[in-house]
Amino acid sequence: MNTITLPLANVRCMRCVNKIRDALSLLPDTQIIDINTEQLTVSADTPLNALFDAITALGYQVGYHYQLPLTGLSCGRCVAKIEHALSERHDIAHFNISKQLADVSGSISEQALTDIIVALGYQVVTTPTQHHYDFSLTGLSCGKCVAKLTTALTLDNIEIITIDKNNLSVNTSLTDNEIIAIVAATGYQATTTTILQPQPIPLIDQPLASESIASDPEPIISPQENSIQLLLSGLTCASCVASVEKAIKAVDGVDSVNVNLAERTALIYGQASSQAVIEAIQQAGYGAEQSEDDQTRRIRQQQQNQQTVKTHMRNAIIALALGVPMMAWGVFGGSMVIDSTTSQISWGIVGLITLALLVTAGKDFYINSWKAFCHHRATMDTLVALGTGAAWLFSMAVVIAPDMFPLAARHVYFEASAMIIGLITLGHALEARARSRTSKALERLIDLQPQTAIVVENGQEIERPLSDVIAGMTLRLKPGAKVAVDGCVIDGNSYLDESMLTGEPLAVHKKSGDHVRAGTINQQGSLLFKAEHIGSDTMLARIIQLVRQAQSSKPALARLADTISSVFVPSVMIIAILTAMAWYYFGPQPASVYMLVAATTVLIIACPCALGLATPMSVTVGVGRAAELGILIKDAEAMQQAASIDTVVLDKTGTLTEGKPQVVDYKIYNTLSREQLIQLAASLEQGSEHPLANAIVESARQQQLQLYPHSNFMAYSGLGVSGTIEQQQLLLGNAKFMNQNEINISQAETDFDVIANQGATPVYLAQNGILAGIIGISDPLRKDSYSAVKRMQNMGLNVVMLTGDSVKTAQVIAAKLGISDVVAEVLPDGKAAQITLLQQQGKRVAMVGDGINDAPALALAEVGIAMGSGTDVAIESAQFTLMRHSLHGVADALELSKATLRNIKENLFGAFIYNTLGIPIAAGVLFPLTGTLLSPVIAGAAMALSSITVVSNANRLRLFKPSQQHQEK
Repeated sequence: MNTITLPLANVRCMRCVNKIRDALSLLPDTQIIDINTEQLTVSADTPLNALFDAITALGYQVGYHYQLPLTGLSCGRCVAKIEHALSERHDIAHFNISKQLADVSGSISEQALTDIIVALGYQVVTTPTQHHYDFSLTGLSCGKCVAKLTTALTLDNIEIITIDKNNLSVNTSLTDNEIIAIVAATGYQATTTTILQPQPIPLIDQPLASESIASDPEPIISPQENSIQLLLSGLTCASCVASVEKAIKAVDGVDSVNVNLAERTALIYGQASSQAVIEAIQQAGYGAEQSEDDQTRRIRQQQQNQQTVKTHMRNAIIALALGVPMMAWGVFGGSMVIDSTTSQISWGIVGLITLALLVTAGKDFYINSWKAFCHHRATMDTLVALGTGAAWLFSMAVVIAPDMFPLAARHVYFEASAMIIGLITLGHALEARARSRTSKALERLIDLQPQTAIVVENGQEIERPLSDVIAGMTLRLKPGAKVAVDGCVIDGNSYLDESMLTGEPLAVHKKSGDHVRAGTINQQGSLLFKAEHIGSDTMLARIIQLVRQAQSSKPALARLADTISSVFVPSVMIIAILTAMAWYYFGPQPASVYMLVAATTVLIIACPCALGLATPMSVTVGVGRAAELGILIKDAEAMQQAASIDTVVLDKTGTLTEGKPQVVDYKIYNTLSREQLIQLAASLEQGSEHPLANAIVESARQQQLQLYPHSNFMAYSGLGVSGTIEQQQLLLGNAKFMNQNEINISQAETDFDVIANQGATPVYLAQNGILAGIIGISDPLRKDSYSAVKRMQNMGLNVVMLTGDSVKTAQVIAAKLGISDVVAEVLPDGKAAQITLLQQQGKRVAMVGDGINDAPALALAEVGIAMGSGTDVAIESAQFTLMRHSLHGVADALELSKATLRNIKENLFGAFIYNTLGIPIAAGVLFPLTGTLLSPVIAGAAMALSSITVVSNANRLRLFKPSQQHQEK
């Protein structure tokens, strides 16, 4: 027999101790060695989970509970590997493993648990112990001293609580002496006044809260904190992106960075200062600037883009104005060969004019290529500069010393330099103009927020700038106006158009007590509301930030392009050199001319601009289009995952149903009246947030029944609740809960079937150990649930319903929806296990839910989709959030993800094929068949056209429309 010592919690007196003693005496092979209100020692061969269940069934808590953050788990098989190892341990009672978290209870030590996980090849994220210190300060005489010390203490492992000239309070993982040393190094003195150090206490397993549905649901979207967004300049291709990312990652405090070539932005996560990042970018040869708010950033971005288009168009016109006549001269029979003094002088003048063009319209190519050379890298500008420069130098050499070349090689290529500069610059201008359309969805979101608000003060209505509005002010919303900030209606009623935020076309009725959101549009009525969230705290601002972060993220598919781009330009330069050598040594005469044409053409046609734009353009447009449809996406990786989903798991309560249950039936088995049955049940449930509890409490309120105070309330996750009311011991819950507490429910079997066959959930009430009644609670299906399920099935998706309800109730609801795969009577911690089971069957799973219980399953699934009106925990665990509470949003999200991934693949395919075919043709592989080489001018036009094609193809996503299969049953 094993000797086990466990901590106890919630055991208040010897009476509680005796209850535990009596319960454990019923377990076989279990002998109590010692027990008090804080600790239990037993000698037992009984499984530890049976010991735990026996004690927790009495309302007490036992053992150690650990929640260890994990890293290194990539799939369901990794999860199953840990679960298998833990299932073989006798000192573990319960566990729930996801890719991010190990939730374990038992008698095992934290170190032993960590060792098991590490031995399997995974890691446990450890957090250093935090201490709280208070210090008395001396030597500080003014605010500058305080600021100086604050700067010195601004470290990752120090959190400043308060600081002034005399006192300092911090939370830190450092010792008090280390803090004192930092203060002394700054020139001041500190002495410790108090040290409050957390004591190691056993973490007791707590019952999980049941699913909660907010009475006035309002999704909270939390974009990642500690992020900086910079506007970049000087980027021309994917190689530039790699260089900028490398420079930023080298800055201390940077955790990760995403550079978006399509928008010319960098999104940096971490603790690094914006100035340090900007300096690093400038040292790498590029420009960067920061705009604090979205409005300023947007205006600056538009200014930059307009200036870019204007500059490129001007330079293109100048270059083509010179290049086109020269090309026309050659095409229509004019001589471009130096065969006389007159032609030498004439083409010499043309060469000087071309040189003026290169140092004006084409100067950016040469300046950027020189910067790249100084930083030991090569970019698109390097290829253009080498190609056009080589053509001009060769031509000037022919003009200056024609006798050095054979007569057949005295051809000049000034028109090639001019036309290449003109065509590539024209391509950049058209690309920039097309790129400006990619962020239209985000701009429309920004446009939603008005710049002024009507503030009501002392009975007067005054229009003020939005920056003057603070939380707590009373605002007036007039007909046709946009809501300025998030708030709560205090007077009036009206209908608000929330379609730009939620994608829901129908206006929503708002009355006193309802919430209004910034950016929504009032229709006819007038409202008076109290400002609650302003500025960056409004839902609109958080949505804009989340969309911007998602647009800057990269899917796994982009890593292929990034890897290739990092070595692409140097590889092209090597290919150009090899091509030149091959033509010089093995080509026909004049070899020098063929060598120049082939090498220049290879350099020009291989510019990787299209490759760099392929992914970010599609992601930017796709995420923006999703926002227009009321779908918020955390990152581009989620879109790639969603495109391959074949199974959708739907939680029932609050997802398929309205989430607003109602009492629809009841049966009584003792002397209680209907009112007394509801009164006792509601009195017990008034402390619970479970949706079924809300239904019972609301029923009592509608009947104006007085609720009694309760004591000893305990919630048992997935089972029910217990407590004492008016000296009566009550149990309320499902059949499993009744059976665990030895309540005879056989007389209710027929009534149970009747209620369940209505699609309602039967809930038992036991009074002093005897069944008192059964209450039927129905949560009506959403109007569009049937059509949405049918639509997903038509898309070839396997739809599974997951619920904690009884099998009979679940089957009735599933039959109404046409769902054949039903998993019922699932405890909250079993939802994640069901996801794992499906994954082990080879399924790629999307989990849709809205409750706290759904969070582990949302995190474990390939794609987690949270209903927007669900809990914050569910939303934080999901990759997609639906702002409108309709399951059609799930189908929309999956369809759009597939369309976006398909668009990315089209762009990458086009870019790869373009370079794969273009480089060999430019090198002259078709020369034996055609007898001619590809002109550098045509190569420049093709390169520009490839970029424009990628941008235009990505913008097709703006026209994406979900399939219209919204058929009501």
